[in-house]
Amino acid sequence: MPNFASIWEGIVDAVPGATAAAHGFDAHTWSEFEDRSARIAAALGAAGVGHDDKVGLYLYNGFEYEEVQFAAFKQRAVPCNVNYRYLSDELLHLLTNADAKAVFFDHSLADRIADVHDRCPDLELLVQVGGGPLLDGAVHYDDLLAQFEPAPRIERSGDDLWFLYTGGTTGHPKAVMWPHAELQKNSAAFYRPLGVGVPKTVDDAVAAAVELHRRGRTTRVLAGAPLMHGTSGIVSLQVLSCGGAVATLPSRSFDAKELWEVVAYHRLTMLAIVGEAFSRPMLEELDRAAASGVPHDLSSLFQIMSSGVMWSKESKARFLEFKQLTLLDSLGSSESPGQGQQLTRGESEATTGRFQLSETTVVIADDGRVVEPGSGEIGRLANRGIVPLGYFKDEQKTAETFPTIDGVRYSIPGDYATVEANGTITLLGRGSVCINSGGEKIYPEEVEEALKTHPDVIDCNVVGLPDERWGQTVNAVLSLEPGAGVTDDELVAHARTQIAAYKTPKRIFRVDSILRGPNGKPDYQWARKTAEESVGS
Repeated sequence: MPNFASIWEGIVDAVPGATAAAHGFDAHTWSEFEDRSARIAAALGAAGVGHDDKVGLYLYNGFEYEEVQFAAFKQRAVPCNVNYRYLSDELLHLLTNADAKAVFFDHSLADRIADVHDRCPDLELLVQVGGGPLLDGAVHYDDLLAQFEPAPRIERSGDDLWFLYTGGTTGHPKAVMWPHAELQKNSAAFYRPLGVGVPKTVDDAVAAAVELHRRGRTTRVLAGAPLMHGTSGIVSLQVLSCGGAVATLPSRSFDAKELWEVVAYHRLTMLAIVGEAFSRPMLEELDRAAASGVPHDLSSLFQIMSSGVMWSKESKARFLEFKQLTLLDSLGSSESPGQGQQLTRGESEATTGRFQLSETTVVIADDGRVVEPGSGEIGRLANRGIVPLGYFKDEQKTAETFPTIDGVRYSIPGDYATVEANGTITLLGRGSVCINSGGEKIYPEEVEEALKTHPDVIDCNVVGLPDERWGQTVNAVLSLEPGAGVTDDELVAHARTQIAAYKTPKRIFRVDSILRGPNGKPDYQWARKTAEESVGS
C-alpha cells in the first residue's frame, strides 16, 4: 500500500486545477496545495526534520493544518495532532512524549508555547501561524513560504506513520501509531462508485481519482469537527487520497449558519460531524432559514457522516425531512475506525446506538471467547481488519488494547456491546469511567485533581451524565471544608487554570463526604447515582 504524500503528488499531476482544500469561502487547487506544502517540507528539511521525526500541529482548522500535514508526509516525518484546548502542562506532556522536533502553532496560542518550549529538549523549529507579535525563537509561516523553494519529491513507504493523540482512558493523551497503508484500508466506501477496492499502488490510486473526477463522483467533504479530532482527521486523509476536497469552517466556535452557507458555496457533497453537538444547532438553523422564506441550498449534499458520540434517531429523522440524504452513523474510535455502521436513508427507520458490524468486527467476552450472536451476552467490540501498531511509548497499554487471540491481532478499545442474531449490535459504552463529551474523551481523575488543588475542596469524584446535545457532560460531586464560601463558578474558574475548559464540570454537587472503597478507590457508581438524584430533585 502506498504513502499518502506519494498518492497526493500523483493527484496533483493528474488534476492540478481541481479544488483540494477550502476554508470558509476561499479555496486552493491541488497545484496550490502542493506548492505551499512542498515549501514547508523544504523548511522542515532545512531544520533537520526527516524520517520518523515528529511534527506537532497545535493549530485550528485552516489551510495551514493540511499543508503542514502534507509537508510532514513529504519528508517522511510524523504529524501529531495537538488539541488546541490544551493548557501548558497538557501541551508539555504531549510534546515531550512525542519527542517533537517541530511545532506549528496558532499565534493566539503563543503564550502556551512560550511556557513550555524551553522544557522540550527535542524542539528545534517553532513556526507561528497568523498575526500578532512573533514569539521569540519562532519563525513565521508566511516567511517560510516566501523563503523556500519547493522540496524535491522522494521515495516513501506505506509504513510511514501518522500519530493520532487520544485522551483514551488514562489521564494523559496517548499517540495511536497509524501506518499510512493501514489507514487506507478503511477508505473502501470512497471507491465504491467505481466498483473497485482500495488501490494498492500509487498509479492505481491516481487512476481511480481521475476516474472519479471524470464521472463527477468526487467527494467534497466539510470537516465540521476540528481536523485535530479523529473523525475529521481520518476522513480528510481518505477524501484527499481519492482526489476529493476538504473544506473547513473559519469560526472558532461552531456556527451552523456558516456551515450551511459554506456547503452551498463550495457545492459540498458530504458532511463529517460529531453527533448531537453538531446536528441539533444545524437543524435549528435549517428551521430558522425555512421559516424566513430563504431556505439553505442542500442540493449538492448527499451524505452526512457522524462518528465519535451518540447521534439520536430524532435528529436523523429531522434531517430526512429536509432532504433524502444518506445518514452514516459510524462506530469507531481512534484505535479502531470502521467497527460498524448504521445507514439511514429513504424510508428506513432511524435508530440510536444500534449498528451493523463490519465483516472484521466481533464481540469478545472478557474471557476471550467470541460472543455468540443472539445470546444476549455482553462483551467488548474487537476489530481485526484495521489495527494500528499500538500506542507510542506505552507497551503495557498496547498489549492490553491490541491483543493477539488465537493467532489474530485485534483492536479492543473497550466499548461494550451485545450482538443480535442478525449481526446488529447494541452499544453499551465504555466499561471504564471515561467521559465522552461532544466527541472529546475526558478522564475523571484529571478533573478531580484540578478541583482538589483548590484549598476549600476536601475530596471529589467526577462522572459523566447523559446529555441530548453533547452525549455526556462533566459533573463533579465534591466535599468542602466546613464553612467554605466558595461558589460553583469560582471552583470551575480555578479548574480552568489547571486543565482545558472543555474538561471542567458543567454542574457541581456538594456532599458531606465522598464515598470510597476500603482500598481507597473512588466509588463512581455511588457518585453517579448521587449526581443523578440531585439533577432529578
